[in-house]
Amino acid sequence: MEKTYIAHTRKDDSTCIQTVKEHSENTARLCREYAIPEMKDFLYAIGLIHDVGKFQPTFQRKIAGENLRVEHSTCGAIAARNTYDGIVSLMMEYCIAGHHSGIPDGGLPGDSPEMPTLQGRMKRDFEDFGSYKEELELPEIDSRSFGEFLMRDCCGKTECFVDKFAFLTRYAFSCLVDADSVDTADFCREGEPVRLLHGDFEACLQRLNQRLGSFRCETSLQKARAQLQQQAFRRAKEDAEIYLLNMPTGSGKTLASAKIALERAIAGNKKRIIYVIPYNSIIDQTVEEFEKTFREDMELLRHQSTFLYEEREDLDEDYRRAAKYAAENWDAKCIVTTAVPFFETMCSNKRGKLRKLHNISDSIIVFDEAHLMPVPYLQPCLQAVAYLTRYLNSEALFLTATMPDFEKLVREYALPDSDIKPLIEDLSLFSHFQKCRYTYLGAVTEDKLVEKGSACPSKLIVVNRKTTAQALFHLYKPSGKVFHLSTYMTPYDRKQILKAIRKELKLLQEDFPDEKDISEDRRITIISTSLIEAGVDLDVHTVFRETAGLDNILQAGGRCNREGRREWGDVYIFDLEEGKEKRTGDVRSSLTRGLMQKYEDISAPDCIREYYDRLYFLNRDEIQKNTMHQSAKSASAIPFRTYAKEFELIDSKTVSLVVERDEKSERLVEKLRNGESISGRQLQNYICSLYQWELDDLVQQHAADDFGTGIYCLTSLRYYDEYTGISFTATDFYI
Repeated sequence: MEKTYIAHTRKDDSTCIQTVKEHSENTARLCREYAIPEMKDFLYAIGLIHDVGKFQPTFQRKIAGENLRVEHSTCGAIAARNTYDGIVSLMMEYCIAGHHSGIPDGGLPGDSPEMPTLQGRMKRDFEDFGSYKEELELPEIDSRSFGEFLMRDCCGKTECFVDKFAFLTRYAFSCLVDADSVDTADFCREGEPVRLLHGDFEACLQRLNQRLGSFRCETSLQKARAQLQQQAFRRAKEDAEIYLLNMPTGSGKTLASAKIALERAIAGNKKRIIYVIPYNSIIDQTVEEFEKTFREDMELLRHQSTFLYEEREDLDEDYRRAAKYAAENWDAKCIVTTAVPFFETMCSNKRGKLRKLHNISDSIIVFDEAHLMPVPYLQPCLQAVAYLTRYLNSEALFLTATMPDFEKLVREYALPDSDIKPLIEDLSLFSHFQKCRYTYLGAVTEDKLVEKGSACPSKLIVVNRKTTAQALFHLYKPSGKVFHLSTYMTPYDRKQILKAIRKELKLLQEDFPDEKDISEDRRITIISTSLIEAGVDLDVHTVFRETAGLDNILQAGGRCNREGRREWGDVYIFDLEEGKEKRTGDVRSSLTRGLMQKYEDISAPDCIREYYDRLYFLNRDEIQKNTMHQSAKSASAIPFRTYAKEFELIDSKTVSLVVERDEKSERLVEKLRNGESISGRQLQNYICSLYQWELDDLVQQHAADDFGTGIYCLTSLRYYDEYTGISFTATDFYI
């Protein structure tokens, strides 16, 4: 009697089975469907062989109900080594061995079987699983052709090969684990169809064209905006891998980029459009803009740490289910996400994160505020973009008002022959958008700063340190309407403050259209750290910016006279006398001070280009230090697991502290007190950022505790103020 080898049973009906043969063949077909042409046979073979460890007798006893622990993933890797040659086998081994626990570190030849590396695991002993040969027919793979594909563009350099091999291994792993997950879910659902998010690129383009056509084109600024946009639209019709859209603040970058993305998606028959935005704070504005424009023609997928579909009661339940499903593998037409999940997807080793990588192929990817790619990870980020556009049939659009020389950077740090097309040629049009004068004040005291801005109808003061922001807030507080923003505050409170700021600015404009005779109690002061520069849409009369990188200063300046209601706005750059001793090691600030002496207008394109050229020249080692080849000298020793664990796109010198702000946060903290585990994403709106020593200070004062969970919560609300955030002395504490 022929034995039946079972891969899965349904939870509610153990008699309903899926055989290993059926699951393997289904997974293989999906892998082939997902794969780029050069890897279709390779991925079909991976899909077939990935679960051969389930042919072990002990696994079959486990699936029948016995309480047994059985390793099966490594068996598939061993079968791949016994069937295929060299580099084909090695990539398969990484993917198959890790298809449940994550791609392992390659390790060293001397690793023992107890070690979790690939080299160690391949030495383990397993029961006989050779029955798979009777049920599964493994295809032949042209290892020479596959090797030539892997070596292409590497110029014979080992380090280039290692980086490309690592990327394509993650891609193959993505195809495998998504195919595995989809087939398993389809079996468990018993054929119940999954609703996908709807999107119609052509209908969206039609709506967008109608909106763009409705804008006036009468003033010189409006005409310049139209000329810039038309220049970009015209040049974007030509094929390229990476497009550079360098447009000044106020020139309509977001809608222009959306039109380019839609037109490129339609022309290239792309599957999806992905917007990658540096911070959560910008996503709300972008999504609101798209929803207003596209309406029912596009169901957007938001993928960010501060947004949970299951908690949004204002959304239709059917849509919430579809969006939650799509978030697992990004199977949607239009995705808006932040840089962290996007690049973590490129550089992770985990099943949950990498599952979506293959769905980034055949896409138009828009990188908003592209200049904010972090210098310590610039090379791996640029490599990811170059590989996506060269090998996975995607196209990228870099979007920013302060454009580094990305053409030079991509060629130097990623692919030397990337097809890159700048979309703006006539930079003379930028002068129409210069609505601010930049003046360097030198060193001033906090009191002098207050005095300098006392007569401004509305002003924004951006400083580098949170403690400085709090001190200035208390200096200004006695007069006018004063607001404070920093990461000492929770996102929950910052949203309320921003809402209040926008309301007051609108009332000020309505009540004093000529900006004259404004009483002191109506003048508006906003004191913030650099977080306000990340796409927060405000328009103030005057900006004061503590010296920082040129990009920070110009981003802050983008909030001054934003709508061009005045002929000129003023941006004052200053150093605080109290902070002189802290400025010596700040490369970005030093570069900016030098450029302020050299250029009359620091917002000019030539000044911006020189700033980035000098910044990246000074940071060559920093740019390359976190690239995979720095950690591996050969493909067999790539530390996938270790690299992913250490990959931190956002500087993690800070730690998080949860603060109760409403009933929901109170319930979550109570669960932590009771030792229950909860998702970190549920807490995102209630988290402040502190340095470790600041958290230690609060713990010593018995004002913070982690209740044994590792998630620290503020236990005394006397140390928190809704207007200024965390304090390190309780409000009613006296000596």
